[in-house]
Amino acid sequence: MRAKWSVALTALAIAGGCGPAMAQAEPGRYGGGFIEYLMTRDAQGPGRRPAVDGYGALGGPRPVALAQPPARFAALPTSSAPEDVAIARTVDPRYARQVVAYDGPGRAGQIVIDTNAKYLYLIQPGGQAIRYGIGVGRPGFVWTGAKTITAKREWPDWTPPAEMLRRRPDLPRHMTGGPENPLGARAMYLGTSLYRIHGTNEPHTIGQNVSSGCIRMMNEDVVDLYERTPVGTRVEVI
Repeated sequence: MRAKWSVALTALAIAGGCGPAMAQAEPGRYGGGFIEYLMTRDAQGPGRRPAVDGYGALGGPRPVALAQPPARFAALPTSSAPEDVAIARTVDPRYARQVVAYDGPGRAGQIVIDTNAKYLYLIQPGGQAIRYGIGVGRPGFVWTGAKTITAKREWPDWTPPAEMLRRRPDLPRHMTGGPENPLGARAMYLGTSLYRIHGTNEPHTIGQNVSSGCIRMMNEDVVDLYERTPVGTRVEVI
């Protein structure tokens, strides 16, 4: 009996050091019985939780701390470092913030928004721009024209306009700023219109036609843009 338990403990030690590849061994390899069960239960039983949405656990995406901006942004300092904003993020990589060559309309310091491509450009000197992925208006709510940033708010409150409440009477009449607020971490108000460039608590909507005309950005991106653009910045929507 002592010899049998010695063999069992040796088998368990081997299994602990080999990881999943050993757990997936073919039935019968370990002689059946109790040792066979111990060596193969992870592969056969419900002990492992399947990955969901790429995060390795049930219950939807988990919030992750914002990473520092890539090194290529070191040449474009802001007045203060963007604060950490914890959000869940599953976005197409093509909408990641990056510096690109730019030969479109506008001049350095201005913002150009391409609603078809779902990109916002903050024009830089030397034929470059910082490009951000955005979400734009649903069909029937897309607009074009030139505006000016007339106000800026951190973690803004949200009061849905009357037009929106008529379409969505289920919406709250007022919502204080914070991580659950649809306007996200920052908002930049465009002229006297109801439109804003703002963050979102639904980052998966970036790259889509989702809003009632506002321009949505990932929270870490709108914080970055907010620090770089003063009141009075011209915004051209094309």
